[in-house]
This record gives sequence, structure tokens and C-alpha cells, in this order.
Amino acid sequence: MKTEITTLDEKCLFINGGAWKQTEYADYGIPVVQVKDMQGGTVIWTQPKFLPESSYQRYSQHKLETNDLVIATVGSHPDQPNSVVGRATIIPQYAEGALLNQNAVCIRPKDSTLDKRYLGYIGKSPELQHFIAAMAKGAANQVRIAIGALKQFPFNFPPLEVQQRIAEILSNYDRLIDNNNRRIALLEESIHQLYKEWFVRSRFPGYESVKVVDGIPEGWKFKKLEELGLLGRGKSKHRPRNEPSLYGGKFPFIQTGEVKEASLYITNYSQTYNEKGLAQSKLWDAGTLLITIAANIAETAILTFSACFPDSIVGFIADSNQVSAEFIKYSIDTIKVRMRNVSTGAAQDNLSLEKIRIFNFLVPDKETMQLFTRITNPIFLQMKNLLITNENLRQARDLLLPRLMNGSIAV
Repeated sequence: MKTEITTLDEKCLFINGGAWKQTEYADYGIPVVQVKDMQGGTVIWTQPKFLPESSYQRYSQHKLETNDLVIATVGSHPDQPNSVVGRATIIPQYAEGALLNQNAVCIRPKDSTLDKRYLGYIGKSPELQHFIAAMAKGAANQVRIAIGALKQFPFNFPPLEVQQRIAEILSNYDRLIDNNNRRIALLEESIHQLYKEWFVRSRFPGYESVKVVDGIPEGWKFKKLEELGLLGRGKSKHRPRNEPSLYGGKFPFIQTGEVKEASLYITNYSQTYNEKGLAQSKLWDAGTLLITIAANIAETAILTFSACFPDSIVGFIADSNQVSAEFIKYSIDTIKVRMRNVSTGAAQDNLSLEKIRIFNFLVPDKETMQLFTRITNPIFLQMKNLLITNENLRQARDLLLPRLMNGSIAV
């Protein structure tokens, strides 16, 4: 296969994100893509910002198009992968026309000789990520990649039809992942609605004939988390926490960002402890519910494997005779705003184990809980299997990606 080496500067346009004052934002209008919205290789708006429609012409140079490659030019070191500098995002169709904010750059082909999807996979390639990690400069908590340095990244530039074939092969994996994600979202929404119907609106099976005592169905009780299972903080005793000698072993190490990004279950991890790391931490069993108490407050997800985590996360092991981890996860979701309100601090927000202990959780009678478990367990299992399938698809795609890009696998 005939190929050549070129640089991003030779083949691409670089479009900087815009910088706007807080006073310019509006309650609705044109959505803005911020660095914090760049999650999992796509755009996820949890707290979107908007600019008024009247600003569109003035800021149209920052407009994004479907399949644009966006690179975060500011972020953390590689030991914090969820916020790492250089993470790549492919703009989905629903974000077409959004405006790109500062600390990120949009990279777009100059002409039709470079396939846009192929460029997107260059952005996700280990080669570019390693290049950025080597070239980025900054302090301990934040580093920056200069756009001038990014422009010099060299990459394989095969004929257009080869680019398109490579992009199509890799896109097949992403399409399967996207389809599974849609199925997971539908399953999770069905359980959300069931939980709300039974335990928020109190319209559980047979509710018409159940007596209400002190505002709750007879036989139901308010309980603290510690009455429903084991509750404790994660451990990371060593200072500094990012000491390299702690990492690189066989024990998964989960951080707050990975809890936030998980969809009910945690099925992957980006860091591991070695024996030294484990000695100053604690290994929690699969099935533990993780609750973030710093950085991302009151985010929850359930381990599908044994793992360590720092003291910015609380672990809860449910007493299966009373509740399930999934039930408590949905219970926390309903009071997340209250948990965040009690977490507000002068320096930084912190939920703390003591503050978690003040909350009461409404637990139904044993028969209702068992019925809820029988109905939802098959759905939870299906969700877990889909998440594991997606993780396997990602791993297969990521193994294939560099080999296709460097030409070691012919297409």
C-alpha cells in the first residue's frame, strides 16, 4: 500500500474555541461545548450553557459540525485519564451547530483528500495521545498542549479509499457500541420509572389496600445507610497520592470521574495499584456501591469487579436481606440535590461520611422489596451484559486502531 507521512498542519484547519464572559450566557439559545462536556469520546451535556441566538453571527467562527475532531488543549496529566489533556471528542450529530468554548481546538480537514472520520480516529490513536503527553507543559495539577506543537504531529496519510475503509472498519465497532448504549438507556429509563412509581409516588402493587401510617405505607420504615449494610470510606494513605511507585499492578483503582461517567455499573478502569499501592489502600468486593463525596458529589455506580478507591469515595455493601445495591443507588439519585446542598463548603464541596449518615432512606416491606428485585434483576443483568459487551468492543477497536493506522494490517 502506498502511503506517505504528513502533519496535521499540512492537512487540517485549526479552529480555536471562543472565550465568553458569564454575563453573555443565556437561559436558552445556542448550546456551548465546554471541555467538561467532552466525555467518553463524545459530547454529554449535564449542565449545558447557552449563548443567545443574537450572538450567532458574531461567534460563527466557533461553530461545530458533525464528526469534527475536538481536542482538549488544557487538562491533567495522564495519571488522571478522565480529565487528561489531549482527550479527543468526535462531535455527534445532535451537537451540530454548537459553539466551541475555550481550552479546546476543533481540527477539520482542509479538503476532501483527508477523510473526516479517519481524522477522528487519528485523534483517538495512542500515537497522538502519547505525542500530546510528551509535548504538554504546565504545573502539577494542570498542563497545556500548544496548538503550534499539535500542528506538528506526523501521521500516515494513505490514499483516500484506504482512509475510508479504515474508518468504516472502526466505525462498525462504534455503531455496535452506540446501539448497545441506546438499549442500556431504554432499560435504565424503564427501571427509573418503575422506582418512581413504586417508591416516590407510592403506587406499588396492592397500594390501594395498604394502610398509611405517619405518611408512609404500613410496614415501611425509614433507615440510615449503616442500618442497611456496611458503609466506609475508601483508602489512599500515601502522600502524594499520585506516587508512581504505587501503580502498575493487578488491582483496579477507581477514581471519582470514573464513577460519574459509569452507567449504573463500573465495567472498566484506567489505573491499577501494585502490591505497594494495595498495602496502603483497601480492596472492595464486586457489588459494592460507590458514592463520590468530593469533586463530583453524590455520583453513584456499582463495581462489577474487586477494586480499590481513594477516600474521596465511600463504599456501601448492601445487606441483601433488606435491600439491593441498585435500590440504594436509585434512592440516592432521588435525594442527590439534598446531598449536594449539605456538601457546600468554603474551600471545596465535600459530602463526608458524617453527612451521609444524617440521611434517611425509605425501605419498603420485605414482600414489596422482593417483588421489586424479581422484576428488576433480569433487567439489571441485561444492562450489565451490554456494558461488558461494550467494553470488549472498545478494547477490540482500540487494539485494531493503531495497527490499521500504521499500516501493519492491510485493508
